[in-house]
Amino acid sequence: MTTLVCEDLWAPAPPRGHRVVLIADPDPRVRREVGDACRLDGFEVVEAGNGREALDRFLERRPSVVLVEVDLPDESGHEVCRQLRRLDQVVPIILLSSCADEVEVVVGLEIGADDYVTKPLRVRELTARIGANLRRARLNGHRPGGGRLEFKGLVIDLDQRRVLRDGREVALTHTEFELLSTLAANAGRALSRERILQEVWGGAHGGGEVESRVIDVHVRNLRRKIEPEPSRPFYVLAVPGIGYRFTNAGPDD
Repeated sequence: MTTLVCEDLWAPAPPRGHRVVLIADPDPRVRREVGDACRLDGFEVVEAGNGREALDRFLERRPSVVLVEVDLPDESGHEVCRQLRRLDQVVPIILLSSCADEVEVVVGLEIGADDYVTKPLRVRELTARIGANLRRARLNGHRPGGGRLEFKGLVIDLDQRRVLRDGREVALTHTEFELLSTLAANAGRALSRERILQEVWGGAHGGGEVESRVIDVHVRNLRRKIEPEPSRPFYVLAVPGIGYRFTNAGPDD
């Protein structure tokens, strides 16, 4: 199978479309059902039936959120997600799939997806999750209680949405930044998985094994970027049976 290559990868990006959703799915019935629901929520809908069309539509419209079916006719949705993430580190990407296999979920999240929704789709839940991801992506640091969170070797600038590790900037996706800032704002306190889902994903998830894997994979990706030794984490610690806790070590500890 030929790998998709975006020839316009480094072309100047047009302004992102306000409340524009791109739906990349080979099934026109899915595109119609999801598109109708999104239109009712005030979205403009752009459709694509395969991976090449998805990348083309993305470059033309710069949508505010993207839905990608994992099983596309010309290329894996995972590869499309990888290409989209190279184009844009911020835009929320939600993978759609009939497969709830843990390996599939993990792979999708590790290559840059923000969320993973299994079929058959519950349209109201999907639109709620679209809204939650979009709200997080639009925060742009304009949140109450901004400023800087400083820890040993790590600085989190909430206003500029920047993270520095040992003085060097770390590139995070918007979901990784939200997860990090939520944990860091509660440094020293164990946060349950339910609390993390509520704070980071806006309570749009119903809980369950897939949702737990969503959290775990994003934590693993975050550790790879901010931890000096990801296999022996210093900042983000697991709390068995509960969730995660962020270190409360200050910059001079």
